[in-house]
Amino acid sequence: MLKNLVLAGVVSLMGSTAFAACSYENTVEIKSLSAGFEAWKAVTDAMAECGNFQAELDQEFRTKQPAAFEANPSLYHIGGVSNGTVTPLLNAGTIRPLDDLVAKYGQNLSPNQLIKIDGKIMAVAMMVNTQHLMYREDILADLDIAVPTTWEEVYAAAAKIKEAGAVDVPLGATMKSGWNLAQEMVNMLPAHGGKFFNEDNTPAVNSDAGIKALETMKAGLEFMDPEVLVSDSTYVQQQFQQGKIAMANLWASRAGAMNDEAESQVVGKVKMAAAPMAMAGGAPATTLWWDGIVIASNITDEEADAAFRLAMEGMDEEMVKANNDAAIWLVKGFEPGALSEGAIATATANPPAPAYPSTTRMGLMHTVLGNEIPAFLTGERDAAATLTAIEEGYVTAAKEAGVLQ
Repeated sequence: MLKNLVLAGVVSLMGSTAFAACSYENTVEIKSLSAGFEAWKAVTDAMAECGNFQAELDQEFRTKQPAAFEANPSLYHIGGVSNGTVTPLLNAGTIRPLDDLVAKYGQNLSPNQLIKIDGKIMAVAMMVNTQHLMYREDILADLDIAVPTTWEEVYAAAAKIKEAGAVDVPLGATMKSGWNLAQEMVNMLPAHGGKFFNEDNTPAVNSDAGIKALETMKAGLEFMDPEVLVSDSTYVQQQFQQGKIAMANLWASRAGAMNDEAESQVVGKVKMAAAPMAMAGGAPATTLWWDGIVIASNITDEEADAAFRLAMEGMDEEMVKANNDAAIWLVKGFEPGALSEGAIATATANPPAPAYPSTTRMGLMHTVLGNEIPAFLTGERDAAATLTAIEEGYVTAAKEAGVLQ
């Protein structure tokens, strides 16, 4: 489905960059909680044009949303989610079906934007996202380095860049302990031919592919910032903007910031390519995502109506035309450009990158990965012991959650 979303996103209409103010006046106080990257700022700024709206943009939104939406009344009306963060809200029943609201206000939505669970529309996607290779074209050209297509080639390029002293550190990475670091393992294990689970929901990470995935991650440390275990997407984005790094496998939603003249020193110098493969002929070592909105259950129907109408105003064609490069939009009006080339190449590769598995068991595994992998990267534990600890941690969590007996 994610590949189809990306392909739909690149079939677009040409448009100007004019931005229209809100088409109506919102009279109901509405609040939202979402991630803080550029696309969400664009969408929430467009919502704010209508009045009576407060947006909280927070990169830790995924840890705050479940409790905030369980409150009665919910602390927020609108949630910004992805296929990797919507599952806890679905499991808790804290978001509502949107079929009636889509029928009332969603005339401009395409079928690919409607995220259905058990036949009901539970979310509306606004964009697709993935991690892809971002690189300093000028530095690679100066050092006669071809654009890497595998992680082995990335590290070989990093070695040349390090020897030349072209930047502070050759390679940036979103390896902050916890969710970000876990996501790197989510990228690497399948790319090495491994899997996370057996058919009976028991863990399957303790494998040759698991060892290779961990070793591939650790091999990059000599080319990275010594503080990489506190490095998240914003950290890497700023390293690029300040001219401190030459390459990173970074989210496509951060690409537009490279050409922001107000804060970037590398405007026009950072280019995009498909995420590197872990092994030649394999899929890119990343996952495909969608981002979009949900509406809380624990609010009045009047508030839900106002919140959804406001969300549609924020996710309209005028917003996209004014913020074309902020995302790979699924909204009508998007015009693919150079900044989206890497993500599109990643999604259309053969074989393509897999979609992030939005399941309860993956949510449990993701948390355990983030808890256990730091000890391997710091040298406190070897790869085999780390994989054993991951499997033990997952089994404990899965039994508590009822996923395993």
